Amino acid sequence: MADVNRGNRPLSPHISIYRPQWTSVTSILTRITGNALMLASVLIVWWFLAASYGEDYFNTANGFVTSWFGDLIMFGSLWAVWYHFLAGLRHLYWDSGRGFELDVAKKLAYGVVIGSFVLTIITAVIL
Repeated sequence: MADVNRGNRPLSPHISIYRPQWTSVTSILTRITGNALMLASVLIVWWFLAASYGEDYFNTANGFVTSWFGDLIMFGSLWAVWYHFLAGLRHLYWDSGRGFELDVAKKLAYGVVIGSFVLTIITAVIL
């Protein structure tokens, strides 16, 4: 049967007119940080494996991990760990059936983002 209203249906909101909300941005960042942490773990495993293979391999891996670029990756990974942890706590709170009101969800999103930066700086200063 032909759809007689095919041309009259409204289109879904396009990404060019959609205004991102804090909750959607934090959801996307949770996925990004999870994937970034998997890639950073590959770097750490390479470093450990290089240590078990011998001094030459370890010096190569250690040179990369302790370079400015490796430090940048590790600092970003530190932020990703804190962000992912706080986002997980937020989801655990949501699993209890609380925090779904718009103002509470927005405050939780702010808390995850700001808290992750604060905890990253505190951890970097201590370590």
